[in-house]
Parts: sequence; structure tokens; C-alpha cells
Amino acid sequence: MASAPGAVKTKYDAIDLSWSLDLTFPPVSTPSQPVGQTVSHYRILRKIGGGGMGVVYEAEDLKLGRHVALKFLPEELANDQQSLSRFQREAKAASSLNHPNICTIYEIDEADGRTFIAMELLEGQTLRHMISGKPMEIETVLDLGIQIADALDAAHAKGIVHRDIKPANVFVTTRGQAKILDFGLAKVASKGARLSVSASTIGSSEEPLTSPGSTLGTVAYMSPEQVRGKELDSRTDLFSFGAALYEMVTGLLPFRGDTSGVIFESILNRTPASAVNLNPNIPEKLDEIIGKCLEKDRSLRYQHAADIRADLQRLKRDTESSKTVASGAASRSSRRTMLIAAVAFVVVMAVIALAAFYLSSSGRTSIDSVAVLPFANGTGDPNMDYLSDGITEGVIDKLSGLPNIKVISRTSAFRYKKQEIEPQKVARELGVEALVTGRVFQHGDDLSVSAELVNAREDKQLWGEQYNRKITDALRVEEEIANHISDKLGRLTSQQKERVAKRYTESGEAYQAFLKGRYHWGKDTEDDLKQAIQYFEQAIRLDSNYAPAYAGLADAYAELSNLDFLPPNEGFPKARAAAHKALDIDPSLPEAHTALAEVSWWYDWDWSVAEKEFRRAIELNPTSAVPHFHYANMLGTMGRFDEAIAECKRAQELDPLSLIVNLHFGYAYTLARRFDEAEPWYRKGLELDSNSNIGHAELAWNYVFKGQTKEAIAEYEKLAKVPTPRTDQLLSAGLGYVYAVSGRRDEALKIVSQFEKLASEKYVDAYQIATVYAGLRANDKAFHWLGIAVEARSGSLVYLKTDPFLDNLHSDPRFSEILRRVGFPE
Repeated sequence: MASAPGAVKTKYDAIDLSWSLDLTFPPVSTPSQPVGQTVSHYRILRKIGGGGMGVVYEAEDLKLGRHVALKFLPEELANDQQSLSRFQREAKAASSLNHPNICTIYEIDEADGRTFIAMELLEGQTLRHMISGKPMEIETVLDLGIQIADALDAAHAKGIVHRDIKPANVFVTTRGQAKILDFGLAKVASKGARLSVSASTIGSSEEPLTSPGSTLGTVAYMSPEQVRGKELDSRTDLFSFGAALYEMVTGLLPFRGDTSGVIFESILNRTPASAVNLNPNIPEKLDEIIGKCLEKDRSLRYQHAADIRADLQRLKRDTESSKTVASGAASRSSRRTMLIAAVAFVVVMAVIALAAFYLSSSGRTSIDSVAVLPFANGTGDPNMDYLSDGITEGVIDKLSGLPNIKVISRTSAFRYKKQEIEPQKVARELGVEALVTGRVFQHGDDLSVSAELVNAREDKQLWGEQYNRKITDALRVEEEIANHISDKLGRLTSQQKERVAKRYTESGEAYQAFLKGRYHWGKDTEDDLKQAIQYFEQAIRLDSNYAPAYAGLADAYAELSNLDFLPPNEGFPKARAAAHKALDIDPSLPEAHTALAEVSWWYDWDWSVAEKEFRRAIELNPTSAVPHFHYANMLGTMGRFDEAIAECKRAQELDPLSLIVNLHFGYAYTLARRFDEAEPWYRKGLELDSNSNIGHAELAWNYVFKGQTKEAIAEYEKLAKVPTPRTDQLLSAGLGYVYAVSGRRDEALKIVSQFEKLASEKYVDAYQIATVYAGLRANDKAFHWLGIAVEARSGSLVYLKTDPFLDNLHSDPRFSEILRRVGFPE
């Protein structure tokens, strides 16, 4: 990461301040300057940063007795006379700007053949680091905005155009003073003339515009005339300043994309979503100021930075004045909020109606697939992720009840969490036609949620509105978004409408506890699952008839036993009781049917009840990937391979980017002994997550079943760390089997020994030990441990019939007896 003059005194290397003053050079070797050495009239005190563009030191100016930042330039620059001349000319232009909001360059000099720049030493951080993906306080935005506008006005008055205004080039000191960095790209015009600079010079000595990282950040702030390569004047800086203001108040770039080409197209042809829609707390006047800065036609844009400064100053004055009449302002704010809410309700209904009309118009194909992407947490506080994630999941759950429409499951949708969204690209990856996106803000007890529906085929926003409620009304927001979309798609019978509109609790507190439970349940660690149980129980205490909370409780207990964190006879009975309670309250709750099916299959070994419950869950919610996925798994263990593969296909269509769904698609083929057809699915899973331990392990098992033991061991070596029974029983047993059939008997026995020792301390799945002994062909020991697994009601026994790990036990009469005890259908 590059260092630069306005960096934090104690951490220059943590801030990206690459100078547009052509201080950006290819990575080179720059001679280090020993501490204590004197260069010219500067004594080096300490190194405070460095990177490919040079090394920065804190130094003492021996003439003036002040501390400065010295940046030593790469030797290649000194040998390039044209570059050096230009650098000196531009440094001179920058040093002519004596303004409190512009970082001062003291001099450019050379000593012992090493060119350096002496500049102002600052403490603080860049505006980019202050934003960090979340909105800033409006008071801070106004204060800094006024300072930046004033600096731009001073530069433009001297005929200097910056051409690279962006948050990374604005430094904010610890005292709240803005300092614009990197002046110097432009030439100085004659007094009174508007400077024009050829945009074609952009990139002449900078990084390529198509490179990833910080360069795309620069591209994202370019003006339309800059993108088109036209002559530039001071108004290009005003557009870039508007883009920076937009990011300051929303946490988002106004023009986004994965490549410079996509961003260019957006800058030239697309109007960004209104900032006030993304952050309802910003004043409408500020939204207007930003909009005027971002005018694509520069003749309609602000013409002078002084005009922006004046508007920001007036807004700051009005904002501060309103605080002196707090009671009156509160009353007006309340009336205004009510008016906005009323108007918003009318508008959202009207806009959605138009969207519905658009979708159903003749000549257009109606939308039959949608993905609800994770709503952004606008507060920036990770402790509030449960709320934004929970609202997203609630909308997904409700929309998945729509008939004849594909709704992408949570796992795939949440792969886009905290990512910049390019609608058409995301839609292609998920195989959908429409996207729902949103943003959640919480301020005390107040909640604001903005949501939009995008026709991804045309990258066109169909509607976008915000909902202002109390935090306890989060459930109502979730319902309104889902109900509006589902109703206007016009695909529901009266019974289906009733299901989508159904509310499971009237308690906002219970709903929040439920959301926290689902949030921790999704993390799948032992501590998170136990915390999820506490939240689900809290929700139930607040509302004893909250059926989804009981279903969540069932899921959490079942998962604790599935992952060997609890013995089966502790976790599964509690899961069964919770699932039954949920169904007593609401027999039509699909999640409860899925949970009961899991218990009936894994623990009760009641195959007929499990199949009935899976089928009922699919009937109630056919577009949810979860019951399809688990039902496919059960069918594979029963030997009904064609049916299993068909269900896997449906689950994968609904959850295409789910690692587990893709891996288990492969395992369905493995259970069917169709090993070559299994491998591509394991590969696909590892493309989604190359660090997946279970992905590498399942591919290794597939290799070993094919007799490719060398490849199996090589695949296991790709795991992040060697699994042991203490860290992961399933992966450790699989490794023991691979060692066993590869002739590495001692290593297999070592793993078995570790299992047996661990069994004296905690619950161990005896089935896993049996598989290692089966690989060693120690059949008596394998059956011994299978008998222990039956007594403990190990959930792994459901794989007994079709598990390739146990193939060499099938001819033994004892195998049929265990199949009978586990209740496999004839």
C-alpha cells in the first residue's frame, strides 16, 4: 500500500494516498535512509511507511526546526528527464496553493542523486477510511464538505484542476481539518482563464484504468467528460466532489461495477439512486446539492466550487438553527415524518402497481424467478447484522411461498453480502430475472429500511422505497415488502395470499429475539448454536405461540447432535418436541415439517414418517431448497438414487451457489457408485470455496472409492489443517479410512486410538470408528463399533445401506441384522 504526505503520523503504511501528482510509480527498489542520517538540511528521525512508490520518513527540518514528511522517489524517476521535469513543474503548481485545506508541499530537492519531496506532516486518516462503507454523521459531512469546497475554490481560482478528487485524496486531521492531497496534475492557466486540460493525458503515467483495486476507485469518481476524453475544466472536480459527498452520506459509490467499462457506462448513462432513499436521515437539500454536482451535462452542473460551499454553509446554518428550537423542530419533524410515511405508502403502492403493469404488459415475459440479496447493514455496526440479515431471510421465506416462481435460497443469495452488486451479472450467476435489494438503518428505537426491485434483464429499477418504523415493527416492514411484491406479481390464490400475509407474532421483541436466534443458528459453531437456542427460548417466553421460534429451536438442537456437539439422545428428543409444538400451533409451517422429518430420519429411524414430512414440507413450500436437499439425502441413503439425483437437481436450481448443495449433489452420485459423474460436482463446490475442508475430503473419498489412493491422500493434504477426532470426527475418520486402504495401517490405527481416547471424555460417533476398521478389514472390530453406534442411536447409521466406506461388510450376515435394527425399508 502506498504512503503519502498526509498519512497518519504513526501509521503511514496503513493508508492509501497514492498521489495523482505523478508520485505513483511501478514497484522499484528505493534506497533506505538510515535513521539519524542528514539529507540536505533534513535529519531523518524514523521510517513511517513505504511501498512500491517510495519510502516515507519523518524528518526534522534543521533550518526551521519543524518536523516534515520526506518521500524519496524511485531512482528510475531521476533518470527520466521528461518525468522529472513534469514532476517538478507540477510540484511547483501544488506548492503555489497556500490554503489551510490543502496539504502543503515545501520543496522538491535532490541529495546524493536521490530525489525527494518535503511536505507537511499530518496526523489523522483519509476520508476513505472514515467512510469505511457506512454513512457519516451529517454534521461532519457538512463541515468537511465546506472545507473541501473552499479548497477547490482556491485551486480553481489559480487555474488548477485536481482531476482526481476522491475520499482517498482527502485527509482529515485529528482536529477535524480537511486537507486535499495530490494537486499538480493540471497546468496553471493564465489569471482569470478557465483552465482546460486534455483528458487524454489521464493514465499517461498512472496505473491502467482496467486494473483492479484503487484504480477502479479513481475511475468511479470521474466526470462524464473525463470518461469521454474531452477537454476538462474545473467543473470536472465538482462532479467528482459530488460523488465523494454521495459516498459520505450513503457509504456507497454512486457508480459501481466490477470493471472500469461497467463503471464508465454507469457514469455516462445511469442516474444513481437518490441518496435520501439510501439514507433517509440526510436533509433533502443535501440530496439536491449532491444531485446538482452529479449532473452529467456540465452546463447544468454547479459552475463554481464557491456555489457549493455557499449552499453547504446555508444548510449547516439552517441545521444548527433548528437545534435551538428543539421542541418545535421535534413537532415539525414528527408531522413531516408522518407526512413522508403517508406519501411513501401512496407512492410505493403506485410505483409497485406501475411495476406490475410493466411486468404484465403485452410483449413482455412475466418475471418467474427472483433473488432477494442480503440487505445492507447501513449502521456499520456488525452487532446489527442480525437485523438486516433477518429481514432479508423473512422476505425470502415469504416470497418462497409464491407458486410458479423460483426464489433463490438464502445460502446462494448471501454470497453477495457486503459486495458491490452488478445486477445483470448477479442475475446470470443465480439464474434469475429480478433482484430485490435493500438497506437497513437503525438509530435508537427508529428503523428505516429502503428496498428496491430491479428487472435484471434490463438493469432497470422498477421501484424503490423506504419504510420508516420503530425497531419493534421490523416484522411489519418485512411483511410489507414481501406482500407488495407478491401481490403485484399477481400469482397467488386467496389461500396463498393468506399464507404470505400470515403473521406469526405480534411481539416485536419476540421477533427480534427470533432474528438473533436465526443469525447465530446460521453460523453452525457449537457456541453459536447454543446461543441460538437461548434466543429462540427468549422469543418463546415473550410469545408462547410463536411457531417459527419452536421450529428454530428444533433446528438448533438437531444440528448440535448432527455435528456431534451433543449425544443423539440429548439433542434429537428436544428437537422432536419443539417441532411437534410448532406444528401444534401451525400445521402449515414448512420449516417445522422439515425439522420433524430430520428427527424422524436421523434419530427415530422412522423412514415412512420422515418421507411423509419431507414431502409435506415440499408441498407447502416447493421453491425452498432446504427440504429438497434433505429429502435428496435421505433418498440416497435408501438406495433410490435416480429420485435422489432429481431432488438434488431441484435443490441446486434453487440454491446454485451453495457449497453444501453442490457437494451433496456429488455425494448422491458417489452413493450410487457413479464416481466419474460425482467429481464435477465436487469441483464445482471447490470453485465456490477453494478452502472448503469438507469439499476436499469428499473429493478425496471419491478418489479412494475409485482406487486412486495417491490422489485421495493428495486431496486430503489440501485441508487447512490435519483433522483429528477432537477437531472434526467425520473428516478424521475419512482420513483414517484413506490411510487404511492405502496401506498406511499404522497411521489409520493411530487415528482409531485417538477416537477411543476421546470417547472417555465426550460423545464420539462410534460409526466413524467402524468405518476406519472397515477400511483396515478388521471386520469384527467394525461390527463391534457399529453395535455401539446402534445403542447410541448415531444419526450416521442412516448411511449404512449405501455407504461405500462399508462395502466390504455387506457379505457378512451381521450387516443385514444391523440394517434391520436401523429400520431400513425392505
